[in-house]
Amino acid sequence: MRSDEIKRGVDKAPHRSLLRALGYIDAELDRPMIGVVNSFNEIVPGHMHLNDITEAVKAGVRLAGGTPVEFPAIAVCDGIAMNHSGMKYSLASRELIADSVEVMAEAHRFDGLVLVTACDKVVPGMIMAAARVNIPAIVISGGPMMAGRFNGQNVSLSNIFEAVGRVRAGSMTEEELAGLEDSTCPGCGSCAGMFTANSMNCLTEALGMALPGNGTIPAVSAARRRLAKLTGMRAVELVNQGICPSDIMTMLAFENGLAVDMALGCSTNTVLHLPAIASEAGVDIDLDMINRVSERVPNLCKLSPMGSHFMQDLDEAGGISAVMAELSRKKLIRLDLPTVSGDSVGQVIEGRKIVRPDVIRSLDDPYSPGGGIAILRGNLAPGGAVVKKAGVAPEMLKHSGPARVFNSEEEAVTAINGKKIQKGDVIVIRYEGPRGGPGMREMLTPTATVMGLGLDRDVALITDGRFSGATRGASIGHVSPEAADGGPIAAVREGDIIDIDIPGNSLNVRLSDAETEARMKEWTQPEPRVKKGYLARYAKMVTSASTGAVLRRD
Repeated sequence: MRSDEIKRGVDKAPHRSLLRALGYIDAELDRPMIGVVNSFNEIVPGHMHLNDITEAVKAGVRLAGGTPVEFPAIAVCDGIAMNHSGMKYSLASRELIADSVEVMAEAHRFDGLVLVTACDKVVPGMIMAAARVNIPAIVISGGPMMAGRFNGQNVSLSNIFEAVGRVRAGSMTEEELAGLEDSTCPGCGSCAGMFTANSMNCLTEALGMALPGNGTIPAVSAARRRLAKLTGMRAVELVNQGICPSDIMTMLAFENGLAVDMALGCSTNTVLHLPAIASEAGVDIDLDMINRVSERVPNLCKLSPMGSHFMQDLDEAGGISAVMAELSRKKLIRLDLPTVSGDSVGQVIEGRKIVRPDVIRSLDDPYSPGGGIAILRGNLAPGGAVVKKAGVAPEMLKHSGPARVFNSEEEAVTAINGKKIQKGDVIVIRYEGPRGGPGMREMLTPTATVMGLGLDRDVALITDGRFSGATRGASIGHVSPEAADGGPIAAVREGDIIDIDIPGNSLNVRLSDAETEARMKEWTQPEPRVKKGYLARYAKMVTSASTGAVLRRD
C-alpha cells in the first residue's frame, strides 16, 4: 500500500508516533488509509450539510475495512459572489482546490481518495486533482437542493435573479420580491436547476467517477446518505483492486460525458471544466470535438433555467442512468467502459428506463436534433465562443444588431438598469476573461436583468467572460482570444454590426481584416486590474477559455 511509506518499518517509527498522537491504533494502521476530502463550510448552502455526508462516507470506509482520514477543501458560493469583485475568485479557486488536494494526497501518501463535494468549481477542482495524483478515487456530491415554492410554483435561484429585472421593469413589486426571496432556496444542496454545480455532478456520474444517483438524488434524502456509505465502501474496494482515475477517464469516457452534457442541456461552464479535467488525465478535448458531439446527440431535457423542471424531477424520471440508457438505444454512448462502481457503463444502466417522459424525452421526440451547447467561431471569436443554444429563443438563433460596448460587467449593468439598452442591441462585455478580469467572472446579473426586463427575445449578450449555469437567452461567452490578450473583441466599437448565427456556428463583426488590424494598431495593453495576491499570480499564468482556462505548465 502507498501508505506503507508513512507507517511501515523501523525508519517510520517517528511517523507512527505522530499517527498515534492522532489516536490511531495498530488495527487502523494495518488498513488502507483513505483520504476523505470534505469541502464543508458555513457560507455555501450546497456544502452546509457535507459533514453529515462525510460521516456516512467514513462509516462506509470502515465497513469495508479501511481507515478514513478527513481533510478540508475550500469552496466559493457563486451566487453570493455574483456581481461584485468576489466573483473574480470563483473560477480561480478551482486551481487552488486541485493543488491543495494534490498536496494533501501526496504529502500523506493516502492509498485512495473520496471527494465529498458540491458546487461549481469544487467538483472539477477535486477531479482534476484525482486525475493528476492518479490514485484510486471516487466522488460523492452533496446532491441538489429541492426547488422552492412561491405562489404555487416551483422556483430556484435563477427565478430571483430574473425577478430583480422584473421589479425594475415594474412588473413585480418589492413586496413580492421579498416573498420570493424567502422561498427560493429552502435548504441545503446545490441550487435546484441544471446550473453548473448540478451539471458537473451529473457529468461526474456520466464519466464513471461516481456511483449511480450522484448527480440527482436530493441533498435532503436518506438515499443520499446511503449512497455516501456505499461510496466509502467502494473507495476501499478500488484500492484493493488497483483501479485508478486513468483507467476510467479515457477519451471515450469524456465522449460519453459530452453526449450526456448535450442531452441534458448543461451549463456552458462544462466547456471550461471538462477540458480542464481531461487535460489532467492526459486527454485532449478541443472545441471542435464538442461541436461534433453536439451535432449528433439530441437535446432531451429542459430543466431550469430553460424549462419548468428541476433536479428532483430528473431524479424521479430515472436520473442520469435513464438518460444514458436512452442514448444507448441509438449507440450514442459507449457501453463497454469501466466505472468506479466496478461495473461497465452497460451494466450500470441495464434495465434503466425513462419513468417521466415529460422530463426526459425519447430520442424519437427530442427538443432539438442537436445538443444543448454550441461552439461559435468567426472573426469576432477565432478561438471560439460558447452558447447554451437550448436556452435561446428561436427568434434569436440568428440575429444582427449594433454593438453596445462595455469594458466591465459593472458598466453593462448600469446601462441595463438605466434602460439604455434598446431592442436589437448586442451587448458586448469585454476585459472580463480569465486574464483580463482576472478570473473570468460569471455574469448572471446582466443576463437575468435582461430577462426580467422582457428583452430576452430582442437583445443578445457577448463576452470574453462567462455566464452562469442559471443563464438563458442569447448569451454568448468565452470569446477567445480575450480582449486583454488583444483578441478581436478589443477592436469592436459602439455601433459596429455584429452577426450571430447559432445554427451556422458563427459569430462575426462586420469589419474587414484591414479595419480590424488598423484598430488593433491603436490598441494598448491595459494595466492589470489586480496587482497583488493570488489573482495577480493567476492572471499571469492562466490560459485561454478555449483551453479550459487552465494554468500554464511552464
